[in-house]
Parts: sequence; structure tokens; C-alpha cells
Amino acid sequence: MADRRIRPASPADVEAVAELRTVVLRADLERLGRYDEQRVRQRLRDGFDPAHTRVIEVDGAFAGCVALRPAADAHRLEHFYLAPRLQGSGIGSAVLRGLLERCDRDGIPVRLDVLRGSPARRLYERHGFTRETEDAVDVFMVRGPRAG
Repeated sequence: MADRRIRPASPADVEAVAELRTVVLRADLERLGRYDEQRVRQRLRDGFDPAHTRVIEVDGAFAGCVALRPAADAHRLEHFYLAPRLQGSGIGSAVLRGLLERCDRDGIPVRLDVLRGSPARRLYERHGFTRETEDAVDVFMVRGPRAG
């Protein structure tokens, strides 16, 4: 079993996260006719906030990240990327479960958006997220806090 660790992000992590984002989102963005490698990287750089971001390491190497940003009425789950070789291994589910348990304890809903047609939507639905709205590119989802 792989050794998994989650650590706080630092400003130095931004380029590794931007690179992973281009890899993870490419197929979905190409399918939607929206892939622009420079734009994908720059949008991450513009929205990267190490204070609310955690880096996922597997066997001591960078493997992904996730951000949970406080907002007025909920927390926003953002920049949740896992290296393709690790997708489907249960790591993403374990990380998400831990974040949601913390939000449940605090009584805070969680919102996110996922690209239309992305397989990641199934992960979010398994963890209790439901569709609020959608547009031509994104599906906006929410999960209310669970008791107990």
C-alpha cells in the first residue's frame, strides 16, 4: 500500500499544481472545445491560494492537491486534482471524505463545480453532492452537512 501524506501547500507548489491541472483537465476541456494550455495554467496561477490548499504526496512525491476555501454561505472545494496514475485507487475518495467530515462537524455546506461530462462528477455524487445548476461548461454542485 502506498504511503499517503497531506501537507499544507506553499507558494512554491504553484507550478506543479498548474502542470497537473493541464494534464487532468485536458481531455474534458478538449471535448468541450475549451482547451488552451496557457489559459489553463494561468487560471490556476491566478486562483492559487496556498493558505487554503493542501498537497497530496504519495510515497514522498507530489501526487495532487485540493483546496477548501471558506465563503459566505459554504466552503468551496477547488483545484482537486490527482495524478492520472492514482485515479481510481481510493486516494481521492479518502481525501474528500476527510474534508467533508470536517465540514460536517462544523455544520458547513460545500459547493463545487465540475466540467460537464467529467467522470469526477460520479466521485462527487458518491459523496453526497447534488446538482444545483449547470451551464454549457460546468455543473455546479452542493452537499449539505451530514449529522453524526
